[in-house]
Amino acid sequence: MNIFIARLSSRTTGEDLQQVFSQFGEVTSAKVIFDRETGNSKRYGFVEMDDEGGAQAIEKLNDSELDGSRIVVKRSEPRSNDGNRRGGYNSGNRY
Repeated sequence: MNIFIARLSSRTTGEDLQQVFSQFGEVTSAKVIFDRETGNSKRYGFVEMDDEGGAQAIEKLNDSELDGSRIVVKRSEPRSNDGNRRGGYNSGNRY
């Protein structure tokens, strides 16, 4: 399962996500997205893990606090043919 995490603190790293989400199962990938030009965190990221652990992580971690920020955690939907995510991060929305 691919999980989308928004409203991250600018201090949160992929290692932090790995540690927090591993409480619920094996994490195969955890990354925070950074701006290519500035190197600053875009304050969202993705975690990949098994479906059962992922469902538990979403239930327990959504609207919880991480590094001083209240985070949004939800299932990431695959990109559609037009390149947009369905139900995932939309750059037009402010989390």
